[in-house]
Amino acid sequence: MPRPRKGRIVCCLPMVSRFGPADTIAHDGDVVMTVEEYETIRLLDLEGFTQEEAAEQMAVARTTVQRMYANARKKIAHVLFAGLTLRIEGGDYEVNSIAERGYRCRRCRGVGKGEGRGQGRGLGRGPGRKLE
Repeated sequence: MPRPRKGRIVCCLPMVSRFGPADTIAHDGDVVMTVEEYETIRLLDLEGFTQEEAAEQMAVARTTVQRMYANARKKIAHVLFAGLTLRIEGGDYEVNSIAERGYRCRRCRGVGKGEGRGQGRGLGRGPGRKLE
């Protein structure tokens, strides 16, 4: 009997789970990327983590991150060059519990969404600053 797979930790689910050509209606050419593969792309390419840091964040081995990253990049390349649709769904993962892990991505921290740390917490109640 195979060893049970350990759920990988992801920060949050993608806001958009389908990408593809605007003129495509049929779902014949969909390529499915797992949520964990999406998370490795986010951590390594967007957040700038090393593979070791990403592995620690996802609670897996570095070689697992390396394998998921390679699979994700191959799927992205296939979708781009064949003009297919990419769907992000499925996998074996757990959504990050902030209290347990301590790390939050830019989206979960509210970066760029007016949830700052200043006087009005980005709600327009602070003194603001002049744009010159």
